[in-house]
Amino acid sequence: MDVTEFEALLPLAGGLSIGLAATLLFILSGRIAGVCGIAFGGIAFGVLTELTSGAPRFSEISWRVLFIVGLVGGAALYHFISGAPMPKVDNVSIGVLISGGFIVGLGTKIGSGCTSGHGVCGLGRLSLRSFVATCTFMLFGVISVYIFRHLLEVI
Repeated sequence: MDVTEFEALLPLAGGLSIGLAATLLFILSGRIAGVCGIAFGGIAFGVLTELTSGAPRFSEISWRVLFIVGLVGGAALYHFISGAPMPKVDNVSIGVLISGGFIVGLGTKIGSGCTSGHGVCGLGRLSLRSFVATCTFMLFGVISVYIFRHLLEVI
């Protein structure tokens, strides 16, 4: 197998890994693998809520932390094993990144889920709401790329 054949299999392996992780999370815990809900709802806001209520349920927090560590760790492991360079974020301040994170969190709250929750898990469950949400994500992604790349020539 030459390098191009191997590179062509990487998206397939990634998709299978995501599907397997989402399926295992659902089978083992009955939970949907919506990454923004796990991170924002469960870790960021959940830790504060549980700690201030006087009865933190660390088992509820721990699986969420492990899930996020696995996402970041898996990407880091891929870059370490493959030798591929880490993606660079040029000309973006920490404030812009943090603001973008909060905007994504707000959007997932308003939309009742994120791309992973709707696009991976919701479509797999044949949810009409997730189909509409995923079409909306994709439409606005295409519009955003067109505006930034062709009209504003930013990217």
